[in-house]
Amino acid sequence: MPVLFWNMHHRRFLENTVPLSEARAISFFKNHRVKVPPPDDKLACLCVGALSFRGGPQVIRSICFSFLGIFPALWPLYAADAQHPLDALTVPEFWATYEAMKASGKLDAASRFAGITLHEPPKAEVLRWKPGEPFRRESLAIIKQGRRTFEATVDVAHQKLISWQEIKGVEPILIADETEGIDEKIKADPNWQAAMRKRGITDFDTVGCGGNSPGYFGTPEEQGRRLQRVTCSEGRGFQQRGAHPIEGLIVVWDSEEQKIIRIIDTGVVPVPRGKAEYDTDTIPSREVPGPISVQQPFHGFRFSGNQVSWQNWNFHFRIDPKLGVVVTNVTYNDHGNSRSVLYEGSLAEIYVPYMDPAEGWYHTTFMDLGEGNIWGSVASVLEPGADCPENAVYFDSVVATSHGIPQRWPRTACLFERESGAFAWRHSAGGLQTDSRRQRDLVLRMVTTFGNYDYGVDWTFLQNGSIRIGVGATGTVEVKAVRSRTAAEAGEGRDGRYGHFVADNTVAVNHDHFFCFRLDLDIDGTQNSFVKEELKTQMLPADNPRRSVWIAEPKVAKVEAEAQLQMMMEQPALWRVINPQVKGPLGYPVSYQIAPEHNAISLMTEDDYPQRRAAFIAHNLWVTPYHENELYPAGDYPTQSHGGDGLPAWTKGNRSIENTDIVVWYTLGFHHVPRQEDWPIMPAAWHEFELRPFDFFARNPAVDLPKNH
Repeated sequence: MPVLFWNMHHRRFLENTVPLSEARAISFFKNHRVKVPPPDDKLACLCVGALSFRGGPQVIRSICFSFLGIFPALWPLYAADAQHPLDALTVPEFWATYEAMKASGKLDAASRFAGITLHEPPKAEVLRWKPGEPFRRESLAIIKQGRRTFEATVDVAHQKLISWQEIKGVEPILIADETEGIDEKIKADPNWQAAMRKRGITDFDTVGCGGNSPGYFGTPEEQGRRLQRVTCSEGRGFQQRGAHPIEGLIVVWDSEEQKIIRIIDTGVVPVPRGKAEYDTDTIPSREVPGPISVQQPFHGFRFSGNQVSWQNWNFHFRIDPKLGVVVTNVTYNDHGNSRSVLYEGSLAEIYVPYMDPAEGWYHTTFMDLGEGNIWGSVASVLEPGADCPENAVYFDSVVATSHGIPQRWPRTACLFERESGAFAWRHSAGGLQTDSRRQRDLVLRMVTTFGNYDYGVDWTFLQNGSIRIGVGATGTVEVKAVRSRTAAEAGEGRDGRYGHFVADNTVAVNHDHFFCFRLDLDIDGTQNSFVKEELKTQMLPADNPRRSVWIAEPKVAKVEAEAQLQMMMEQPALWRVINPQVKGPLGYPVSYQIAPEHNAISLMTEDDYPQRRAAFIAHNLWVTPYHENELYPAGDYPTQSHGGDGLPAWTKGNRSIENTDIVVWYTLGFHHVPRQEDWPIMPAAWHEFELRPFDFFARNPAVDLPKNH
């Protein structure tokens, strides 16, 4: 548990895990197998313990408050209050959840937390709220209790359990407890050892094994079990271990019983021995003459807590353990009039299905947000000066362990202004007189890491009233070992059938990336409609010199089925969310356009389990009426789900979406045929779309940019 304590000898704060003198605290650390060095100052140790556990004697807590008055740097971590109804849970609120659950009598020795997140207040309450007014604060805890799953809602202000409900027939996300120790247990199995010796591997210390959720395929083996499929690889030193897969050896593991169900051996394939390092000690750095220095004496944005103001934009954000950055309450100051654009937007799911039907690969269909968040946080710690520029401001976040204990994760989001050298607008009258304005952006960024892939997620606010949302994919491609050394040697054989050679005896498997964003747009209010504006060819009369032109024909989608759409070059259309009640100066309803760039649609068949489980990828865009419990496009519990959850289930009723509060679900995707240049580490590939004002403003909102800024 990361905490701060005051080192009396060195006269500075240190961050570490400290032992606590209270019997309860000592028992806690023993139960959770935490090894702790003694601090130099017992008072700091005791204060941290009393405040963290919120159960210390009152006199101790009083002493601690005095101590924190002397050393105020301790206070933000342990006594921070939420400033906004949609703020992420604070450390005390995580502890309140922990204490309420412990006191409830609902937990037993087998109970584990599969996540603790903010339980958002009702939207109507948030929209009515004014700064300085009180607001409700609740947490939602997912509890795995043996083979049963429960949802608990806690009033964190009063440390009180509000509701406790069993959710039947679901599997919560895999948690760290279920993955720890698998490596050692598998290596101790005689059958596994025999399979390794068949491959000439006798030094098991160089082998690493890891499991993941196997999806679902309707087999008898899956019924009533919580499974992982475990594969292994070999590596030495600082080599990328995933570059040396031990192919054809799969362990089916029961996560609940912590035992091997069966070992699958499809035959020996030599382990690739090529080098795959990308660290600076191995790869000499190129010479880059002179740094590019960007100096910013002061930031152009202001923030209070997680409320941000920049130019005409105002918004709030939080870092959610399950979703990462969630952008909320986005408004634009239009000449003194604060106009709503987006109530809430976030990445809602990532889906990465691989395209190899082999025994060791067919199950490799990752639902990253819903299945892969075993450490409690989807956000990765950012590296200053590399992941974000020198002028960035960083934000920490808090997540819960599987025991419900809060942990601080540093630098999980950053905020910065950027000048890319682009112009916001320009015009040259006759080529001699040029009027041009340079563009400045505000970027809110996080990076999320799942296994071999890292994804940067940017929310970029533009001076022209647009919001650009981008995903940058990098990391290492997933590879399999093959017998052929090269594509030329493989010829027409099967070794390269489902992927592309990236190194000797190494094929990177073809796969897809799909990123579904949930966008609760509120265009000048909550009563909105969705318009599909089709661009159609119009044939002209014979007496016209032209034979054809195209026209735009808008159509309001009245029900959900009319707003399940794919991008089609041969049938282009504009997708817009309008407010029918609010007209601009020329009589058009105000709107924002969902403006795609590159995209892809799934090529899997409808009856394929990977397609059924992630059926949201069947369309690039869905529109649903707002419902506070409809948050995840593949359902709340996609781990080993059977398919049809989330968007397909919600839209079966074909509900009305006209002139009501609506939510847009936009899925950005790309097919990835790996190339040699993706090895040993993939260059960042960015894919974007835009929320673009369309008749929202009376004119270009960036026309007032100064000549030099």
